[in-house]
Amino acid sequence: MHAIAISRFGGPEVLQVVDLDRPNPGPGEVLIRVRAAGVNRPDIVQREGRYPPPPGAPETPGLEVAGSINMVGAGVEGWDVGDEVCALVAGGGYAEYCLAPAETLLPVPKGFSFTEAAALPETFFTVWSNVFDRAYLDAGETLLVHGGTSGIGTTAIQLAKAFGARVFTTAGSQDKCTFCHELGADLALNYRTDDWQKEVLAASDGKGVNVVLDMVGGDYVAKNLACLAQDGRLVQIAFLRGPVVGELNLLPVMLKRLTVTGSTLRPRDNAFKGAIAQSLADMVWPLLDAGTIKPVIDSTFPLADAAGAHARMESGVHMGKIILEIAH
Repeated sequence: MHAIAISRFGGPEVLQVVDLDRPNPGPGEVLIRVRAAGVNRPDIVQREGRYPPPPGAPETPGLEVAGSINMVGAGVEGWDVGDEVCALVAGGGYAEYCLAPAETLLPVPKGFSFTEAAALPETFFTVWSNVFDRAYLDAGETLLVHGGTSGIGTTAIQLAKAFGARVFTTAGSQDKCTFCHELGADLALNYRTDDWQKEVLAASDGKGVNVVLDMVGGDYVAKNLACLAQDGRLVQIAFLRGPVVGELNLLPVMLKRLTVTGSTLRPRDNAFKGAIAQSLADMVWPLLDAGTIKPVIDSTFPLADAAGAHARMESGVHMGKIILEIAH
């Protein structure tokens, strides 16, 4: 099979097409004939040499795929050859075939293309686990999500609105802010020109927001704490500006009874990911089937141009998901 290999650590140009043996599913696994694979920020960090795959995961990048089941391993129940699925995987997605744990499989939603379905697993698992399971966002509360036009951002905006929350977001241009409004955001602030901390507090009558979902880190951490309401929750899922925040004043954490948490999804075991998959199947897939929410696709690239897909993500101009399409 054709797959993408990281020939050495570096820029997008290090991604090369190689021939690999097609894997066989072990117990509890299925082999997916991949038709589309999502591109995510962790793929870039892995390509740069700063995010190695967890033990036992393929070196091939790619954390989410959509396609049809080609083979079923021992002990797998409820899935058959030919079923159209999408899946969260720990690696191996940039390939014509990919192994996936049966626990992380979900059906392709009604009316969805494989390209659309491949945009779902990584961001929907991440947002559900962090915003709803860890930060327990509830109807009537307010969520601040940074990077509103990223895959995570577009997913968080739609899911939070679907479950009755108010959504504030930041983005890097007026066009991106307009796009966030069109997705349902109640307030979209241009972080390049707006004092977003001041504006968030003004828009919440000085009370602050209940939950912040942040991928930026660095100097955003202190501002996020200042923007949180009493009993607010800050969820950190990445550090684009680095994990070091200097002399951080934690007094607001005590005075406002704040919760600061974070997580990484990739190294978690299949049982944990399977529990998220079941929650999504029960709570979110009906919304996808009904067309109430839908992933935002920025652009598509052929598998052989994975380098182009990475370059677009690193440019920061994209709005929504970037997808690799695999022709067979």
